[in-house]
Formats: sequence, structure tokens, C-alpha cells
Amino acid sequence: MAAVSASALTALALAGAAAQAHPAEPTLRSEAPRDLKIGSAVWGQRDLLDHDPENPTEFQHILGSEFSSLTPENDMKWAEVHPEPDVYDFSGADAVVAFAKANGQEVRGHTLLWHGQNSQWVIDASADWTCQEARDVLEDHIRTVVGRYAGEIYEWDVANEIFQDDWDAGGVKLRTEANPFLKACAEDPVGLLGDAFRWAHEADPEAVLFLNDYNAEGINNKTDAYYALAKDLLADGAPLGGFGAQGHLSLQYGFDESIAKNFERFADLGLQVAVTEADVRMPLGEDGEPTVEQIALQAERYKKLLEGCLDVGPACSSYTVWGFDDARSWVPGVFPEGYATIMTEEFQKKPAYHALLESLTDATPTTSPRTPPGLNR
Repeated sequence: MAAVSASALTALALAGAAAQAHPAEPTLRSEAPRDLKIGSAVWGQRDLLDHDPENPTEFQHILGSEFSSLTPENDMKWAEVHPEPDVYDFSGADAVVAFAKANGQEVRGHTLLWHGQNSQWVIDASADWTCQEARDVLEDHIRTVVGRYAGEIYEWDVANEIFQDDWDAGGVKLRTEANPFLKACAEDPVGLLGDAFRWAHEADPEAVLFLNDYNAEGINNKTDAYYALAKDLLADGAPLGGFGAQGHLSLQYGFDESIAKNFERFADLGLQVAVTEADVRMPLGEDGEPTVEQIALQAERYKKLLEGCLDVGPACSSYTVWGFDDARSWVPGVFPEGYATIMTEEFQKKPAYHALLESLTDATPTTSPRTPPGLNR
């Protein structure tokens, strides 16, 4: 499987140049404080490869004009980027990076160590791995993927969803059963995590390296575990640089108001903080439509997620929505819910979009984010 061809990259650049035309009205990226990246997830293989470069789609135009940061939704996950032991497929990831360059955007890398969407060969081989074998595979992957994009990715989700929730059997603990790498190194999983950050940092000393998880917005048992882990990693000299709360919310559940307090304690460790995958899903009626009350509550929760990050000041580095239109949302395929993004399938801006725009417009411009300890930027 080959990387994106030179002609394809040129095509994407042309498409990006067209999409970067000055907007006629304020956008999320134009209204954001100057050091806060406003991002969207995008699937490069699906959305950025097979379009006419001289006539960018409406989706591409919005992607280029509204956001200053892109996260490959799937293109850098193991199943897509490393499908066979000695095969790397960078085509989708290259497409995202090329489009970002053409539009003056930055890229968040996602993700290097996760229990989900692993290649079948990893799932099969890991049953017999020793810890050293697992370490060798992970090190090769991290150095190869991060090294390819050195200087082109400003943040990396190095360790993703490594704690299970406290409502699972046994309470909050590292996923040493579900994660094949942590399972192979179950006698010292924290040591493996620290080395994963070191390998990524050695491959790209400029990138800020994150822990990332869902149900991690407010202060709870899971974020207490992450806080303790962050202190341990920093004490051991690991180049941890940030903590990300995904922000996958549902109107079926309550809303944790302690976002700013949670982020503040990580910022006090010298870390950057970010909302990395925001969406707000909801159960829909038989007609598939949300109620007026649901639409208003969705807007309120998007806004509170953003303001919780903004309240931390310069330590808040980015706020990313997990796709901006309902047509491409992952939610209906995974949950019996929908209407989760800030635009409809026809790209109509929802009240949630306008709530974010209002908060960004009202935000005070900031100075450069704090530099995490041990990193030379």
C-alpha cells in the first residue's frame, strides 16, 4: 500500500487553496483566541482523496474555513496505518496533513497506544507476546509513525483510553486485559507507558504528548487515576505534555460542572489541557428529529465544554469537535442516538455552532500556552 502520490498531494493543495478564501462572515477559527486551536476530526481516506481538486466540495470548504486544527479520525489508528507487520499505509494520514498545510491548519495525531481498532495481526500475534516482543512492536510503530510527521503534528494522543471506567468490574484500573501491549507488560504497565512517551518524544521533540480518554471531563475516579498517573510519569522523567478529555457526551446523562477544576489541576502540573473529541448525542423520537429542548440543551453543553477549557486560560491548547456534520458522525453507527454534531447533514449550522462562536468571540485573547516541563519548544 503506497503513500499519497505527488499528484494527489498537489490536488489536495489546490483544493485547500480554494477552501482558504477569506470567509464573508466570522468563523470558529477566526473568532478563537489566538493561541487556541479549534479543530475537527476528518477521515482522510473517505473525505480528502476522491474529490475534484479544482472544485472542492462544500464539506472541504467548511473544513478549511472553520477550523485551525485537524485530527485524523481513523487514518492514524493501527488498523489503517499499520495493517500488516511490515506494511505501513500513510495514504489517509498524508491526505489530512496535506490538506492542513494547504489551509494553514495544524494536525493533532491520534492515536499511538489504544485497545481499539488494532490490526488483526496485532490481535493474533499478541496472544503469545512476551513483554519485550510487545515493546519492540510498539517502539517500531511509534518511531515510524511519529517520525514520518516530525515537525508537522503539534499534539499527539500517545496513550488513549488506558483506564477502564469505575462502573466496570474492579473499578478504575489500567486496561491490562483489553490492551494487548499493556497485557503483555502487565507486570510493569506504567514503565511501558513512560517509554511510549519517550519514543514519541525522541521521534519528534516538538510535539506535545497527551494522555486522552472519555468520561474524563470532570473530577471523578477515572480522572483521579489519570492525575496520579501523570504525577508518576512526570516524576519518572517521562515527556508527558498534556491531558485530553474527549468530550463525548449524551443528553441521556447528567453534566459534570467540574471541568475547569479538573483541567486546572492538570495545568498546575505544567501540562496543557484540551477537549479532543467533542460531540453531544441524544436519543431521537420515531421521526428521527430532536425536540426544541434537546437542541437548546445540546448547545448549552457544547458551550460549557468549551468554556471549561477556556477558564483554564493559556493551558487550554485546543478544542476539537469529532466531526462537524451529522452525515459523517460516528454516533449512529455505535449508539442508538444521533444529531450529535454542530451542523446538520446539509451543513446547516445548529444552535450548538452559534453557542461556540459566541463563546469564542467573547473570550479574552491569550498569550502562548505554558510549556510542559522537560520539553524544549
